Amino acid sequence: MSNFIKSTFSVLFIFISYGLFAQEKGRLEFLISDYDFGEIKEEAGPAIYEFEFKNTGTAPLIISNVKASCGCTTPGWSKEPVMPGMQGFVKVQYNPKNRPGSFRKSLTITTNGDPAVVQAYIKGKVIPKVKSLEEQMTVKIGNTRFKNRSVNMGRITTEKKVEKSFDVYNDSADTLTLTGKYDAPDFIKLTFSNLELPPKQVGRVTISYDPIHDDNLGYNNHGIQFYTNEESAAQKKINVLATISEYFPPISGEELAKAPKLAITDRLQDLGQVKAGSRTVAEFVLTNHGKSSLNIRKVKSNCACFVSELAKYDIKPGRSQTLKAIFDATDRKGNQNKSITIYSNDPIDPVQVISIKASIIPAN
Repeated sequence: MSNFIKSTFSVLFIFISYGLFAQEKGRLEFLISDYDFGEIKEEAGPAIYEFEFKNTGTAPLIISNVKASCGCTTPGWSKEPVMPGMQGFVKVQYNPKNRPGSFRKSLTITTNGDPAVVQAYIKGKVIPKVKSLEEQMTVKIGNTRFKNRSVNMGRITTEKKVEKSFDVYNDSADTLTLTGKYDAPDFIKLTFSNLELPPKQVGRVTISYDPIHDDNLGYNNHGIQFYTNEESAAQKKINVLATISEYFPPISGEELAKAPKLAITDRLQDLGQVKAGSRTVAEFVLTNHGKSSLNIRKVKSNCACFVSELAKYDIKPGRSQTLKAIFDATDRKGNQNKSITIYSNDPIDPVQVISIKASIIPAN
C-alpha cells in the first residue's frame, strides 16, 4: 500500500474518531424534578431539598450555572464532572420568611450536556407565623401600642360622615386609663370603647370624620392627639388621612343635558428643555361645554414648584378661561413631571388633571 493511501486512511480515521467523540454528550436526568415541600411554617426557617440526578449520557457532565427564581437560593451543586452512569446533586433552599401562602419556584440548570438547559421545580405552602400583639402593634408611645401612626379614611365623598376604628394595646403591667380627652378639628370626633385598659389588653378608638369642611377637596392630613394617665408620654399623636371628592347625586338625562361640562385642551404639555432656575409658563384652556355655569371649586398642585393662576372661577356656558401654570425650575434636576388637579361642579367629570413634563439643563 502506497504512503499516499496510508496517509489518506489515517486522516479519515482521525476525522471519523473525532466526529464520534464530538457526538458524545452528557445528559442530566433528575430522579425527581418537581418536589413538594407541603406545608412549611414561616418561623421554621429555610426549607432545603437536594435534587439528585443521574448522568445518562455518554460523556462527563459539567454543571456551569444554576439560577433560582425569586425566593430561592442554591447553596450548592456537583462541582466536579459527573461521569456517565454516576449521580450528582443540586441543592435548593427556600426562605419562607414574610412569604405566606402557596408558592411554586423554578431552578434553571445550565450544563455542557444535551439538552444544555434543564429545569426543576419546588412548591409548597407557607403557614404564616401567628404574631403576638406586640409584634402586630409595632408603634409604641409610652405604654400604648398601635399598628400604625396614621388612620386612612380612604377615598371618600362629601355625601356623609364616615367612621373607622383602630386598636390600642396596653403594653404595661398596670391598668392604663384613657382620659377621653382629645385634640382634633371640629369635623373629627373620637369615641372610646372603654377608658380602662387592664394590662396586656386591647381597646378600640373610633374616628368619625365629616368630609364637609373648609378647603376639603383632595388629599387631607390632620394631626390629632388623645391622652392617657401616664406621667410621661401621655399625649398620643396620630394622623388622620382622607382623599375627598365632591358628591353628586344621580341626575336624570334632562338634568344632565343642562349641567355644566368641563373640557380642557392639551392636558399634558411638554416644556422640553428648561434651564435650571428659570420660570416657564404653560397655558391650559378650560371650556364650559354645558348649559349652566361651571364653577371651579379648587385648583391644587402636587408641587410648590408648579403653581397656577386663574382669573375667574366661574365660567359661563360656551365660554373659556385660561389657566396659567408656572413651573419654577429652581433647585430642580433631571426629568420633571408635575400636575395640577382641578375640581369643578361638572357632575360627570368633577376631578380632572393637567400636567407638564420638562427636562432640566444647566443654566450656563
